[in-house]
Amino acid sequence: MNFRHEFIEFAVEHQVLRFGAFKTKAGRLSPYFFNAGLFHDGASVARLSQFYAQAIQASGLSFDMLFGPAYKGIPLVTGIAIALAGAGCNLPFAYNRKEAKDHGEGGTLVGAPLVGRVLIVDDVISAGTSVRESVALIRAAGATPAGVAIALDRMERGQGTLSAVQEVAQNYQLPVIAVANLEHLLDFLRDHSELSAHQAAITSYRSQYGALS
Repeated sequence: MNFRHEFIEFAVEHQVLRFGAFKTKAGRLSPYFFNAGLFHDGASVARLSQFYAQAIQASGLSFDMLFGPAYKGIPLVTGIAIALAGAGCNLPFAYNRKEAKDHGEGGTLVGAPLVGRVLIVDDVISAGTSVRESVALIRAAGATPAGVAIALDRMERGQGTLSAVQEVAQNYQLPVIAVANLEHLLDFLRDHSELSAHQAAITSYRSQYGALS
């Protein structure tokens, strides 16, 4: 089993990836739901970070540091930096506050100075707001956004024909690295006969709402 399928199995075991009927922000009835916030203990976050590190290194992307947007990106960027260091790639990282600090060091940024090529890490890309804000912060510091790493790409179109991930890639000319995407999920379900009912539901959902590849 490759690491992408291992990640999906891991997410299912921790009920982070669930199957059923879930209403999305767009009002669609999705047959699956992914909530990375349910990785909320030391062991699961450590393993999640290792999956991110594997996907990032497999991408071959060149970058100098990591940035995690508040709030979900803060534990992610810390864990991923630790996992990369354990794999022999020790890099600085930073994150932001939602509210500027008016005492001490002040400002909204915490951690290493934003320099060079910066990889943004987050859980998912939905409306792209977090990426937009991160890109603005990185550029304002004189650094260069290098790409975005996320856990799961739903490959689902937004209001137009593109998915949220495709829109980010197009609007900012940034590569998006996903630990797994909808195709990996469907491949995983095909290999697990006990989940075949979910495979049919997700295939149907994709035919209705999937983005053009």
